[in-house]
Amino acid sequence: VLLAAAVCTKAGKAIVSRQFVEMTRTRIEGLLAAFPKLMNTGKQHTFVETESVRYVYQPMEKLYMVLITTKNSNILEDLETLRLFSRVIPEYCRALEENEISEHCFDLIFAFDEIVALGYRENVNLAQIRTFTEMDSHEEKVFRAVRETQEREAKAEMRRKAKELQQARRDAERQGKKAPGFGGFGSSAVSGGTTAAMITETIIETEKPKVAPAPARPSGPSKALKLGAKGKEVDNFVDKLKSEGENIMTSVGKRSTEAAKVLAPPINMESVHMKIEEKISLTCGRDGGLQNMELHGMIMLHISDEKFARIRLHVENEDKRGVQLQTHPNVDKKLFTAESQIGLKNPEKSFPINSDVGVLKWRLQTTEESFIPLTINCWPSESGNSCDVNIEYELQEESLELNDVIITIPLPSGVGAPVIGEIDGEYRHDSRRNLLEWCLPVIDAKNKSGSLEFSIAGQPNDFFPVQVSFISKKNYCNIQVTKVTQVDGNSPVRFSTETTFLVDKYEIL
Repeated sequence: VLLAAAVCTKAGKAIVSRQFVEMTRTRIEGLLAAFPKLMNTGKQHTFVETESVRYVYQPMEKLYMVLITTKNSNILEDLETLRLFSRVIPEYCRALEENEISEHCFDLIFAFDEIVALGYRENVNLAQIRTFTEMDSHEEKVFRAVRETQEREAKAEMRRKAKELQQARRDAERQGKKAPGFGGFGSSAVSGGTTAAMITETIIETEKPKVAPAPARPSGPSKALKLGAKGKEVDNFVDKLKSEGENIMTSVGKRSTEAAKVLAPPINMESVHMKIEEKISLTCGRDGGLQNMELHGMIMLHISDEKFARIRLHVENEDKRGVQLQTHPNVDKKLFTAESQIGLKNPEKSFPINSDVGVLKWRLQTTEESFIPLTINCWPSESGNSCDVNIEYELQEESLELNDVIITIPLPSGVGAPVIGEIDGEYRHDSRRNLLEWCLPVIDAKNKSGSLEFSIAGQPNDFFPVQVSFISKKNYCNIQVTKVTQVDGNSPVRFSTETTFLVDKYEIL
């Protein structure tokens, strides 16, 4: 059995050593350090033995190629293996010197592993070792070709988008309107600070907070999302992103989210704060038809000041879909039914302090197709050995503004990356989980529909179920708290509201 192969100096210092059985570093260093002392210079042997191991060696200028074997190994085979090891080294190193060996140490180790496996010689020659270590793969060439095609398409798409945005901005300027934004705050950068001001203004209008003006936009995110610049800048931007590999879309997503966090002013929490949260669970058929849609909502009240513990909430319910409302058992149900006010049954009592209390919840369950907030139409069609997939979205509930929308399409395994045709927004291919994620920063009334086309080997059933996730700061059922008053004196109380609309499950089967 071959224990180790090493290249060492004449003093026994190991430069590269590959162990083929379990050995500690100190043991191999000790064996190599003892090797020069055992050699008898007067004889022309190419091996030397100790009580436990045999050294088979060959001088190579100022170095030695040494094989350490067990004493019962076949020395003729060992000498043959040694010759192959000695021929491999000049393949990777131009000069047989310590620096050169150190520089190409990993190449040598990979080659050594092709010669010997688990202590036994493999039946390979020098040409085969060269082929195996090069790892030339037809699949890799195909993948690289597809990747290059995708990069070219992405560059062309970026140029097209940049031209569209410039044209739209020119048209808007002619008509004296605001320049349209791409995905809310990712609008193309106009020279000077005009667009930054417009973007900030748009977001302040959306959020309506009770705080000072929005902080100045940092230069980082604005550069990352700069689409309306010159063609050369666009190309540089794409090249920079592509150099990051498969996670190109992840980085863009992160930057846009960071920009949102920077631009969105913080929520100003008053002593009376309300969280209005809704969660939707929806299942649709791939050929249309809503199988089930269930929506649960709740108003959570948080009071941080004892002065405002005895209050009433004035609720405005403009829902026309037949939502079922339910108040907390301690809330005066008659008062709520008659005047849409939430107050305790006993007006002398106070709401709990410094804790979230659910005061009103609602539920909507339906199979009415017109109630679907965001429709997804996925249409795979077979084309020879591959499948062309067209998928589109449309926002039916135009009052909503959906952020960070991710439409996840499953892909067949082992067929490589999809070839993307037309796309609105960004995409991310997760090769480990075999998923294509279509990422859209914002879907609202101005950006209510979009499509994605791609092709990949597979069957139509491979691309279902399609899953959707998003977050929104506008709730689906139009239920809001418009006013808060004190029980005594009916005087108004300042309050703040935080609204969230989330996805529990959203599937197209």
